[in-house]
Amino acid sequence: MNPRTLRIAGLSAGLLILLALPLVLYPVLATDILLWGLFAVALDLLLGFTGLLSFGHAMFWGGAAYAAGIAAVRWSLPVPLAVLAGVAAAVLLALPIGYLAVRRTGIYFAMVTLAFAQMVYYLVNQWRDLTGGENGLQGIPRPLFGLDTANPRVFYYVALAFALAGLWFAYRIVHSPFGHVLVAIRDNEPRARALGYATRRYKLLAFVLSAGLAGLAGSLFALSHGFVALEVVHWTTSGSAVMMTILGGIGTLFGGMLGAGLMLLLRDWLSTWTDAWGVVTGAIFIVVILSFRQGILGSLLRLRRFGPPARPPETPPASDPLDA
Repeated sequence: MNPRTLRIAGLSAGLLILLALPLVLYPVLATDILLWGLFAVALDLLLGFTGLLSFGHAMFWGGAAYAAGIAAVRWSLPVPLAVLAGVAAAVLLALPIGYLAVRRTGIYFAMVTLAFAQMVYYLVNQWRDLTGGENGLQGIPRPLFGLDTANPRVFYYVALAFALAGLWFAYRIVHSPFGHVLVAIRDNEPRARALGYATRRYKLLAFVLSAGLAGLAGSLFALSHGFVALEVVHWTTSGSAVMMTILGGIGTLFGGMLGAGLMLLLRDWLSTWTDAWGVVTGAIFIVVILSFRQGILGSLLRLRRFGPPARPPETPPASDPLDA
């Protein structure tokens, strides 16, 4: 099977799974998997294809959730406009933060994003009149396009339409000339700079695009639950997204969706058996990472790429260009 056919088959299988998800799982859990997966895909766009690890992406996911909720509750905007307001808030927040953060690399970049995320967490916690503080923001409506989105299954498919648009956008970015430059920066930034690419501008744009996708996921997450809790902007939320991305496979783009599904299903199942589900989940995560060093999807793709070569035909075709 040639790579193009394999890619189409994989994407088709993934789409079918997403379509069937609320039919085999509780729809609210299915929606959480979908939106956390989109959040992890947004993070992988930055980590896997640009080489920048952010420990502060919760400020875009959670900031967009608060912005969408405030727009719907405080300002009575229609819900579609509230979603756009959430995405816009994430993008506007990412511009100045990204401008400063991309001037650093490695652990310093990660620490800068973490520091800004802690500042956002403090502001959200203290601005109680607007955000609700520790009590969170409640009473978020979610009517979309006249549909009965109070039904969790209906809302899932509405959210799926938004998420598929975000996934398609991420896929197009990765497979565009812009995406190829990001990979070049990830692999060897000095060489990319020597070739004439303004690497900081590319990294800033990747940072903003990643924040926008995370904001889309966060806005829909707020509508799904009807409230926004303070923990959505906490650094542990960023850590969860990083774990999902690593579990699925860094640099696979869609691996984060798989990682989110596995982590949330595992947490949901274990929480019914023990209060120490976090310890068990962490232990399982360590075992999986040690067994699949490229993540689950990354390891599967590597096996496909470096598997045993196909047996050559006994008689080469007469038109084989290698015989010329």
